[in-house]
Amino acid sequence: MSQARTIVGLSGGVDSSVAALLLQRAGEPIAGLFMQNWADDGSGECRAEEDRRDAVSVAGKLGIPIHFRDFSQQYWDGVFQHFLDEYAAGRTPNPDVLCNREVKFKHFLDAAQALGARFIATGHYARTDCVDGRHRLLRGVDRSKDQSYFLHQLGQKQLAATRFPLGELPKTQVRQIAAEAGFITAAKKDSTGICFIGERDFRSFLAQYLPMQPGEVHDVDGAVLTQHDGVFFHTIGQRGGLAIGGVKGRPALPWYVVGKDVARNILFVDQGVDSPWLMSQKLLSEPAHWISGAAPAREFRCSAQTRYRQPDQDCTVQLRDDGSLLVTFDQPQRAVTPGQSLVLYLGEECLGGAVIAACDAPLERDRFDTLLLQGKPSAHEC
Repeated sequence: MSQARTIVGLSGGVDSSVAALLLQRAGEPIAGLFMQNWADDGSGECRAEEDRRDAVSVAGKLGIPIHFRDFSQQYWDGVFQHFLDEYAAGRTPNPDVLCNREVKFKHFLDAAQALGARFIATGHYARTDCVDGRHRLLRGVDRSKDQSYFLHQLGQKQLAATRFPLGELPKTQVRQIAAEAGFITAAKKDSTGICFIGERDFRSFLAQYLPMQPGEVHDVDGAVLTQHDGVFFHTIGQRGGLAIGGVKGRPALPWYVVGKDVARNILFVDQGVDSPWLMSQKLLSEPAHWISGAAPAREFRCSAQTRYRQPDQDCTVQLRDDGSLLVTFDQPQRAVTPGQSLVLYLGEECLGGAVIAACDAPLERDRFDTLLLQGKPSAHEC
């Protein structure tokens, strides 16, 4: 049994390395744990072995024990299968949110407690505090790295058992601390995008799991412009990968995805980054998760993000009888995308969030109105 009170999720990256170092400097008895969340698929893109070696190197430098757990099956069942199901339904999921809820703050937490630890720690840029017995999730001080958006599905149990040592630090200082400590991870490139895809072409990766279904690309007036390989390869607001050249009688402006008709396998596009066909002022969500355990009120004002690193957007939130949300923004929003996460904030505090079900953008408005009348968003309608 480990004598550590806190087990740090050592990922082989610079952030978790420094999180462990800071806890150790504070006198906390720690150990490390390396999670393998994706089985090597033979593509050469999986960095698990390299990351494992780097995690072992950091643990050795710190003089702490390190444990290993393979969560790849749990990741497949709890994250990746949902990822595929959502894309097949024409939505755009956020696997990082699910990974935190289903793996890092569930199976990792269980494994750490089974080893005798009381707390877990990660290299996320976020903060926590406790006010009147209620644990709160707060933004990281470095707003350019703040990761509370991806942590909004956590609850009181997880926050009570979690430490975020990097919450008060800017990334530049974290790298400096790592360099001074002589960590092999000090200059290691941050992982970007979806972890199991790596540097591979997204469309090629997805095509391994979802069969191509060629169809037509229409403009908003219904004219056929070209063909696509499958609506699930595209997301609202996307510019690249449309293969639309010059169109006679149209200005030389880029084309953007503004809608998807999954039933008819049609992709809709329009020109201009701020096309009115991309804009919406209201959205409906699936049932929301509240970090405190309950909504602040049936109706309240706050700010929201419908994508990571988006500036705060002021809005009014109405809680519906089924737990879903009707959100009305003060200003029109661009490219609100079903399947992505709506995350709500009151100042620095993350209140929770929900999966976006529909919005009132022009091509989505009929479905939005239908769901509004039904009172319950469907998880897989598009």
